[in-house]
Amino acid sequence: MRMLGLGIREAELEEQFILGSGKGGQKVNKTSSCVYLCHRPTGLAVKCGRTRSRELNRFLARRELCDRLEARQRGQDSAQQQLIAKIRRQKRRRSRRQKERLLAEKRRHAIKKAQRREPGPEE
Repeated sequence: MRMLGLGIREAELEEQFILGSGKGGQKVNKTSSCVYLCHRPTGLAVKCGRTRSRELNRFLARRELCDRLEARQRGQDSAQQQLIAKIRRQKRRRSRRQKERLLAEKRRHAIKKAQRREPGPEE
């Protein structure tokens, strides 16, 4: 139903089954349960081998394809791309000036807290 809403027809899809890899043991490595799905008009390709079941992988691949096509049509980054960008920003090193400002703010805060303390017996 969602595929029809986005204008994806089954005839436009190129589907291949390839050998899976990763978790799942010997069964996954012996069977062609991994699904490769390509939407010819847009050139979007999806590869899904999350589960050991071919049918479930077919469903998940189609869902992923719909998500990507929807994000492309809306002109927005997908949720996954936004998450990757957020993590990249968090890991990025701060500039020297930014570090100095941060440390200066910490020092000011420490002085403020020290002034709130009650005077001890030695003071």
